[in-house]
Formats: sequence, structure tokens, C-alpha cells
Amino acid sequence: MRIHAIQTGTVAIKKRQMSGQGNGFLRFVNTMLDTNWAEPLPIYAWVIEHPEGIIVVDTGETARATEPGYFPWWHPYFKSVREWVRPEEEIGPQLRALGIAPNDVRWVLLTHFHTDHAGGLHHFPRSKILVSQTEYQAALGFRGQRSGYLPQHWPTWFKPTLIDFAPRPFGPFTHSSPLTQADDVQLVFTPGHTVGHYSVVVQEEDHALFFAADASYTQQLMLDQVVDGVTLNMAQYQETARQVLAYLQSVPTVYLPAHDPESAQRLAARAVAVPGERLIHAS
Repeated sequence: MRIHAIQTGTVAIKKRQMSGQGNGFLRFVNTMLDTNWAEPLPIYAWVIEHPEGIIVVDTGETARATEPGYFPWWHPYFKSVREWVRPEEEIGPQLRALGIAPNDVRWVLLTHFHTDHAGGLHHFPRSKILVSQTEYQAALGFRGQRSGYLPQHWPTWFKPTLIDFAPRPFGPFTHSSPLTQADDVQLVFTPGHTVGHYSVVVQEEDHALFFAADASYTQQLMLDQVVDGVTLNMAQYQETARQVLAYLQSVPTVYLPAHDPESAQRLAARAVAVPGERLIHAS
């Protein structure tokens, strides 16, 4: 399989969003009031040229996010985020540069509905788009907007395939859903950052690739079991982090969060995460 990292712009967030402080709603308030910005982070989407069809993991951001009025003025979160995206950085043009037409993508795996992961949906009107049922329900309507989603920007044709993550163990994960007939691509339920967040695990030779989306912002934050500053359910986030770490401990895994500045290099080198040790390279 050929696998590509596509950077669809850059985002800056508060330091306490990456590593939260406080309990319950106070954790969110502390993030919003933080005056310290983290270094700008990449916004990665991923393209997997699988024998059963081309897979896109998340759609990245849209350049429209830089236009006045794109984010609701009344929502406090959007005063705590800055994004830089040029039209040519959107996933559609970058796919074409790789020689892949967006209409040739079989599956779009949408890990969650935050705009930096779903902003490029409009490029895929003919693809099968999979999202967890829990996430879809949480993102709908004004209730979704209050929670930081932007359903008002979804394409009018958008009718995703909903995944009901029934109990199906996959390693330490209690809920999963297979994608491919070869059983080498698994969707694992990793709620915490959002209520319906999932990650994508691809088996490649003697190691796995773990497309973590926002299960953590960086690999080190996951290894340190740090909880982010926007989750509304710390216990759920911590349980997911425990499961992810258990997987990294049991299976040689290249861990690939969507905003880790080192994710693309780790993918290229197939650098496997070993908790408590330095990175090694997959053979």
C-alpha cells in the first residue's frame, strides 16, 4: 500500500487545549481563558492506496475557514483557534497532484466532525463517507453548533453512512468495525476528544499504522497519558488513552495524530512508538 500524508493548512490552539487543567466544565473555561498559544500545528489528512479501493482518513480543512463569518461569532471556542489554509492546500487539489481524482476515492473515514477534519467534505460527493452514529447525532443542528461543530457548512448532498460501534473487541479496544474484506483496516471507537471519535488501524506487514486523529494532539501526549482541554468527559478520555497505550505496548505501531508535527516523518520512516523508550524503526 502507498500511503500519503496531506497537510491541509496549519492551526494554532491554546496550550491548555493540548494539555488541559481543571475538572469538568472548568477545564473548558481554563482553555478558553488561556493567553498562551502553542506553536502552530499541521492539519493532516491521510490517503491510503489500498487494493480494495482508495481510502481517505479525514478531509482536512477548507480555505473558507479563513473567511470572515465562517466561524460563528458568538461561540467562545473560535476565539481560541487560528487557522491558515490556502485553496491549493485543500485535499482535493492535493489529491489531484498525486494523480488521484477525488471521485475515485472509495471510502472517506471521518473520525469526527470538527471543521479541521471535516472541512474538505465538499470534495467527495461520490465517495462513501463513514462517521460514527454517536458523532453524527451530536453534531446535528444548533445543539451541534453549541458543541463546536459546523453542520451549517456541510454539503447539501451529505448523507453519511453511520457506524454503530457495537461491542466487538479489537485488541484492548472494546468497540470496533472492520472496513476491508482483507480485514487489514479496522475502525476503533476512541471517544473522549469528542463523544463519537474513532481512529483507524491499518495492518502493514509486521506493524500497524494508527491514524489517531485527535485521540491526542501529539504522540508524546499519548505516551504521557495527558488529557486535552476540550473534552467534556475526562473519564472517557482517560479510558480511551489507556486502551491506545495498551495497543502501542502490545503491537509495533506507527502512531499518527492529525496535528503532530512529526507524524509525516514517522509515517515515511515507519517509526514505531515504544512507550518508555526511544522510537525504533519498523523493518
